[in-house]
Amino acid sequence: MTTAPTSPVTTDSLTDLIAAELDDLIAIRHDLHAHPEMGYNEHRTCGVVTRELKNAGIDFKDGLAGGTGVLGHLPGGAPGSGDKAIGLRADMDALPITEETGLPYASTNPGVMHACGHDGHTTMLIGAARVLAKLAKDNPLPRPVTFCFQPAEEGGAGGKRMVEDGCLTGSIIGPPVEMMFGLHCWPLLRLNAVMTRTGPMLAAADMIEITLRGKGSHAAMPQHGHDPILAGSNLVSALQQIASRNIDPLDSIVVSITQFHGGTTHNIIPETVELMGTVRTLLPETQELAIRRINEIATHIAAAHGCEAEVDYQVGYPVTRNHADAVKIFNDTARDALGESRVDHMDLPVMGGEDFSFYCNEVPSCFFALGMIPEGEDSMVQVHHPKFNFNDDAIATGVEMFCRLALRTS
Repeated sequence: MTTAPTSPVTTDSLTDLIAAELDDLIAIRHDLHAHPEMGYNEHRTCGVVTRELKNAGIDFKDGLAGGTGVLGHLPGGAPGSGDKAIGLRADMDALPITEETGLPYASTNPGVMHACGHDGHTTMLIGAARVLAKLAKDNPLPRPVTFCFQPAEEGGAGGKRMVEDGCLTGSIIGPPVEMMFGLHCWPLLRLNAVMTRTGPMLAAADMIEITLRGKGSHAAMPQHGHDPILAGSNLVSALQQIASRNIDPLDSIVVSITQFHGGTTHNIIPETVELMGTVRTLLPETQELAIRRINEIATHIAAAHGCEAEVDYQVGYPVTRNHADAVKIFNDTARDALGESRVDHMDLPVMGGEDFSFYCNEVPSCFFALGMIPEGEDSMVQVHHPKFNFNDDAIATGVEMFCRLALRTS
């Protein structure tokens, strides 16, 4: 148990501090949006983060997780606060999507855009760091705060590499992290509402690559070949039977084939085709069953068509599993800060994946959603879409939630 700062931060003072930063934060967000960078190549973004931490007087260590990860640290001065830190995380990378927003600050990097809101996530953590640094100049923070800016969430497992580098252990900067919090913009939730849940929030996300090898032939004489395209077509359909016939109807699994590559022209049956996709699960035993059944189905479907199958199953991000203690702290903090009406409960997990899961596996953690739907609207463009744009009207709430979680006194 720690004690509060000598002059506790009031709601009005925190709101005023955030408001004073808001115009500059929006400008930072637009700058990041205009200069998106793919995973492990966030060199300019890393430079923006380190510039802002340096200007705020925050100690940091960069060059992490392969070169672009940054860990910042603010000490806490209350008695007993130096033992463990509160960790706050943001992801920095963009997606290989050609932007179609038409915004004045649209991507200047062809074929790359911030279509998942990581420009907003990074901006909000910068904002929290700036506000908390100002507060720390007047009174000691209740406890140390670690700011984790990680690369490569979009499939590159940057969170895993940050953990492996020691971002939670105190071996890089500051003391060990006691509890971790992270957020994601949520285009299915009303503006400035927040929500989370205890236990599984997001699914384990694995990747599959299946190569089918047959015997090529002229398209007019298929009897002289073994058609891998036909085998692949049957395989796509058969894989859906894992969910419908192998898994408990009350459990969850999603098998999605998202790429199918084969052939060179209209009158040649090719030698090989390649299929790629994802497998999403919530339970380890379901994941194990999926691995076994995908191999069995691919092998036997291929054999039935005179082909051979090679399955490369790549285990990816674990389940993002929120700890009950961290969720309670988050919900109590959110109700105090935002009011009961803006705190929703996520009834069921979502089958998307997140590498925040790697932090969850190490320390009690809570990942939460921040609503994006503009006032007066019923919906908005979803993430991973070429017309998605993070809603700047949510920045203040995201900054406030990060600050409140860092400033809690119990």
